[in-house]
Amino acid sequence: MILQNDLLLRTARGELTERVPVWMMRQAGRVLPQYRVVRERAGSFITLAKTPELAAEVTIQPVDAFDVDAAIIFSDILVVPEAMGLPYEMIESKGPLFPKTVRNMNDLSHLRVADAESDLGYVLDAIKLTKKELNGRVPLIGFAGAPFTIFCYMTEGHGSKTFSVAKKLLYTDPDFAHALLQQITDSTIAYLQAQVRAGADLVQIFDSWAGILSPEQYRTFSLPYIKQICDLITDAPVTVFAKGAFFARHEIGQLSCDVVGLDWNMDPHESRQLIPDRVLQGNLDPCVLYADFAQIRAEVKQMFDGFGHQHYIANLGHGIYPDTNPDKARCFVDAVKELGSI
Repeated sequence: MILQNDLLLRTARGELTERVPVWMMRQAGRVLPQYRVVRERAGSFITLAKTPELAAEVTIQPVDAFDVDAAIIFSDILVVPEAMGLPYEMIESKGPLFPKTVRNMNDLSHLRVADAESDLGYVLDAIKLTKKELNGRVPLIGFAGAPFTIFCYMTEGHGSKTFSVAKKLLYTDPDFAHALLQQITDSTIAYLQAQVRAGADLVQIFDSWAGILSPEQYRTFSLPYIKQICDLITDAPVTVFAKGAFFARHEIGQLSCDVVGLDWNMDPHESRQLIPDRVLQGNLDPCVLYADFAQIRAEVKQMFDGFGHQHYIANLGHGIYPDTNPDKARCFVDAVKELGSI
């Protein structure tokens, strides 16, 4: 199917474009009142994510509401550990919870490498259905969590400010850590390859907890596994977004990825110098969307002053916050389209 708007894909491939493309991480979610209606109908977050018709509906909602240049499939990074045999719950106002954790080789023996088609078929069905309903309007982004970020949740059992249980294992049982990371990596490669076969036009790897590691630990416990993924996803552009890993930008830029995502702590000029051969994505602080419309436009202009208008995808530096006024999100998108035209 020929895309009516292929701006994101042309930019990701390194082509010169007439305008900077724009989308927002977590754009399919609680910021939209129409999402909350569907979420209530589903009864739970996990039911919503596992029902392809509903997942497709909320994936497309921000394309209608904000006129963004891409849709990103509605799912969760924690579907991978569940597919490996470690189910999770989503606790309202608290986040994910794993009733069981994996902290030693014996625990690991009860897990498996996920089979994407059978264990995660509901995500693939949602991608196929979304592609059909988008009817070529914009590209569809697939995604997965980076192995270290998934490792954090599987060992800790829930969110944390420090993930000290996960980090402790890197020091006390590195053999176990590498074994679990490899199993997650194998599952993730198969999953992302299946997403591309199902119709994802581009995939993004989210290393949400990269910033809790030292540079040496990141080189040991995260980068090698992300490299494996990048090397084996060959049929669609790949974006790597490692939040907080400002110290690893040059090394991430050496991966066989096409786009490097940046958070708001990463200076555009410095990042261009460190990553000269990749498309950059980011990096507006999501809190800017609490400002008035004039301030949002001014911040977008400042982004372009730093990044320029080519080899750049406008986005937030992390996911949009759920209490953001949708009109402010639309202002951001509109400002990018106006100020980002060549």
